[in-house]
Amino acid sequence: MRFPPPSRLPRTRRLATFRRSTGLLGDFRFEQSDPAVFYGHLAEDTALLLESLHGDCTGTGLNGRTVLDVGGGPGYFSRAFAARGCGYVTVEPDAGEMAAAGIAVEASVRGSGTALPFRDGVFDVTYSSNVAEHVADPWAMGDEMLRVTRPGGLVVMSYTVWLGPFGGHETGLVPHYIGGDYARDRYTRRHGHPPKNVFGESLFDVSCRDGLRWAGRSGAEVCAVFPRYHPWWAWWLVHVPLVREFTVSNLVVVLRRT
Repeated sequence: MRFPPPSRLPRTRRLATFRRSTGLLGDFRFEQSDPAVFYGHLAEDTALLLESLHGDCTGTGLNGRTVLDVGGGPGYFSRAFAARGCGYVTVEPDAGEMAAAGIAVEASVRGSGTALPFRDGVFDVTYSSNVAEHVADPWAMGDEMLRVTRPGGLVVMSYTVWLGPFGGHETGLVPHYIGGDYARDRYTRRHGHPPKNVFGESLFDVSCRDGLRWAGRSGAEVCAVFPRYHPWWAWWLVHVPLVREFTVSNLVVVLRRT
C-alpha cells in the first residue's frame, strides 16, 4: 500500500533534525548504566514527538487529551506529558518494573498490552515506545491499542527493528546478526549472567515489513510511517524493501482510528 508523504507532517519534520538524531543516539550509552538520564531525555523527546504528530494529524495540541502509555515501565514519561496538560495513564505487566525507579504515577495500572484492561474508545492518544519488540505477538497489542482509542484518536507504535543495528539491544551491534540465540548465549558467557532482554522470552525478531503490513490491514487511517531516530531527509528509507530492515532502526507507525 502507499503511505502518506513526509510533507503531510510539517511539525514533525521540524522536530526531526540531525542534531536531535545524534543527541538521542548518544544517550543510548546510558540505557543500562544510568537509565534516569536515558529515559528522562527519551521521555521529553517522546512527548514532543506525540505533540507534533497530534498537531499534524488532527490539527490540535495535546492539552486536555487523555494519553495511554502501553508498557510505560516505572513512569519516566509521566512528567513530560503532565507538563503538556495531558491526563496520563500507564499500563505495565511487571510490578517490579513499575516500582523500579521510585516514581509515583497517579494512574498506573498493572495489565497486559495484549489484553488491555480498559473499555473501547477511552483514550485520545494510545502509544507504545520501544515495547513491541518485547512482546511475542506485537500486532495483537497493536489491535488492542486501536480498540481502546476513541474514533478520531491516534495510535502511535514505535519499536526497534530486529535487523537494525540496535535490534540485539545490550547484546551488541553485531552478534544478533548471527542469531538471537547466539547473541544471548555470547552475552551470558562474557558477563556471567543473561542479558536483561532475553531472546525468545523478552526480546523478539520484529521486522519493519510486518509493522507496515499491520498498519495496512488495521482498518485505521495510516497517518505516517517513518524512522524515529533519523532526520526527516532520511525518512525515505522506510519505503525501500529489505534496505529498510537494516537502516530504519526504529519504526514509527501512526494510525488514526476511524
